Amino acid sequence: MLDINAAIKDYLKDKTILVTGGTGSFGKKFIRTVLDNYDVKKIIIYSRDELKQFEMQQMYRDENRLRFFIGDVRDKERLYLALQGVDIVIHAAAIKQVPAAEYNPMECIKTNILGAENIVETCLHSSVQKVIALSTDKAANPINLYGATKLCSDKIFVSGNNITGNRNLHFSVVRYGNVAGSRGSVVPFFRSLIEQGATELPITDAAMTRFWITLDQGVNFVLQNLVRMRGGETFVPKIPSIKITDLATALAPNLKQKIIGIRPGEKIHEVMCPRDDFLHTLEFEKFFIIKPSITYFTHTNKYDVTPLGEEGHPVAEGFEYNSLNNPHYLTVEELIEINKRI
Repeated sequence: MLDINAAIKDYLKDKTILVTGGTGSFGKKFIRTVLDNYDVKKIIIYSRDELKQFEMQQMYRDENRLRFFIGDVRDKERLYLALQGVDIVIHAAAIKQVPAAEYNPMECIKTNILGAENIVETCLHSSVQKVIALSTDKAANPINLYGATKLCSDKIFVSGNNITGNRNLHFSVVRYGNVAGSRGSVVPFFRSLIEQGATELPITDAAMTRFWITLDQGVNFVLQNLVRMRGGETFVPKIPSIKITDLATALAPNLKQKIIGIRPGEKIHEVMCPRDDFLHTLEFEKFFIIKPSITYFTHTNKYDVTPLGEEGHPVAEGFEYNSLNNPHYLTVEELIEINKRI
């Protein structure tokens, strides 16, 4: 089996990377990690908020390798310009807030679905070699609009491999759960309430569970899959679950917890490998691969061994990977330690 860290360093050397939504939580951590550890030629931050780009320029002073490009994934012509000379695309731009998507469905569709289509089409007419699109556990058996749009996005990227012709271009998807401490997530929300002197924390449902991953883990998983990917896979990491009540206890052990009911479009438990996909799911030591249900005519359809030599095997009939049946839960003590670090 190849050394994955050495493989990442070798692959990224002298590459140009474009990150859509690059001023978000993932983008900031991804860019810092790459700048600090890899000899890339250039990283292009593609996003639509000039203030966030300005703030990022003050934080990341690397004029030789960083470029800031104002643009929207809805704007195909702007993407054509931004992708000139790019080798790798990490697609992180999305409308992600579940209630906002429920109340603004067309805006969510324009960014998450039509934006995905624009990325695929413009990459087909550029020098890009690999594209990884970030997904979410909410795209598996979706019940809210955000999850439904991300499922459509996943399907667009997976099917993109069938229209590449003889180009050296591959599209894959990375799906994972809630990111601890990311912008707009429950941890900063709870912390804000605590700082304001709240006497209780709102809990949507006492039985609620979630997958839990740190930004570092998410970024490292994406980097690893840049060298694992063949094209068409959906990569799912094996990560722990949490109980939302345990998270509240870890953040504020002395505060009461008030049950307020679930928000529009919210689930009690999340899924990352749906039961209906068990025929396409392969289990590896530290992750799963959901194979595409379609057959490719120009790319390999062999996914049980990665380019790094990692071997996977089919899951059992009826297998489902969800946050309730996950064998690994974080304890309150572990959550306290993680929250200290973030």
